[in-house]
Parts: sequence; structure tokens; C-alpha cells
Amino acid sequence: MITRSLSAAVLAVAFAASAALPAAPAIPDGFTPIFNGKDLKGWHLSRTVHHGTTGNVFVDRGEIVLKQRPYGQGGLLLTDKRYKNFELFLEVKLLWGMNSGIFLRSTEGGSAYQIELAQGPSNAGLLGEGMAVSKTTQAPEIMDVWKPDEWNTMRVRMSGDAPHLTLWVNDRQMWDIEEPVNDKIADETDGRIGLQLHWGVTYTREAAGFDMSSSWKPDAELRFRNIAIKELP
Repeated sequence: MITRSLSAAVLAVAFAASAALPAAPAIPDGFTPIFNGKDLKGWHLSRTVHHGTTGNVFVDRGEIVLKQRPYGQGGLLLTDKRYKNFELFLEVKLLWGMNSGIFLRSTEGGSAYQIELAQGPSNAGLLGEGMAVSKTTQAPEIMDVWKPDEWNTMRVRMSGDAPHLTLWVNDRQMWDIEEPVNDKIADETDGRIGLQLHWGVTYTREAAGFDMSSSWKPDAELRFRNIAIKELP
């Protein structure tokens, strides 16, 4: 009787603890997962990006984990497939002091429209990586909705040769931008989805003037989950 009561008590505690954990948001209707939660099938590390080519990228508990290897050297995880018009949904956990980005219509070498990932007011801004973007923007309300060191949902819509881009963070619209021209190199109108593993140190004197030594903590990790896409006409 004592054993049965003890077992029941343990189960009750376990159930209460699991009930207290926040459930991961479901992938929205109409979206197709592009990360299967088990391995990196459909993704690859760029071998030409300036952030580095030796990043440690693996799957843990249904999440993509990105870590520098060696410390200071980053990388860029890219989809094998190219996309033009789409809505992208994902969740990201970004620790304080780290820097990353979501690359849109990226080349293999990492030239792309980029959504900045950095704790603070520059987070969720639109800029260019490896190319100039006609219209950049900040997300003035990001500090009102961003949950530091926790999971945050991001959804971005991109369509048109000269792209029209809209970003939502945790279900609130951050910005809506229509580029006047296509800024892509060689007038490309499609590209890969990329998850940036930012470098922190450089081995070349020429690049040393761009100090990113504070962009990544030793042994820090960046996590993504529930990555899905809805292709548009």
C-alpha cells in the first residue's frame, strides 16, 4: 500500500512538473517542415562563407544546435533547396551577448537579405549580408515582445522579384518593407534559407578592424526548432 501511494505521488509530481512547462508553439496550418527534428537532411554547411567552414552543427532533442568550432570561427547552415516566394516560420533561442541572423534568398557564400538576431534594440532588423540593401529597417517594438534567453517565434513573408518583406515576432508585426529594386547579385530572384553562426575572431589582419570578439561567448550555443515554410506563387 505504501509503495502504491508512493508511486502515485511520484506520478502526480511528474505530471504537475510537465504541465508547468510551456508547450512549444505548433507549426501554423499550411506550413511544411523543412527540418525533420532528427537530423540535418535537407541542410548543409557552406564551404565558402567568410564566417567560417568548421562550425559544429548537430541535432539535440528535436532542435538544431550551432556552436563555434574552434572558438571564434563560425559558419552558415543552408537549405539544399532554393526558395523565391515564401513564408518562413521558426523558433529561436538566442542567449544574451550572441549574434546571428536568418538569411533569405542566400547564395552559397552567404550574400543575402538578413534578419538580424542580437539581444537588444538592433534585434530583428532588416539588413544586407554581403550586399547592399536599398531599404533597411529596425524593429522599434522588439523590446516589448522579445523574451531574452527563451524561445521566440519568428515568421517572415517574402515575395516578388524586388521583394516585399514582412516580419512578425511572437505574433506581433515588426515591420513591412517593399524594396524598390532587387538587390541580389546578378539579379537572382531566389536563394537558400540560412541560419548564421557568427564568427567572433579572425585570422587575417585585413578583417581585424571589424571587431566581433564580443559576439559569441565561449562554448555558447544557438538553437532553432519548428522550422517550416509555405511556398507562395
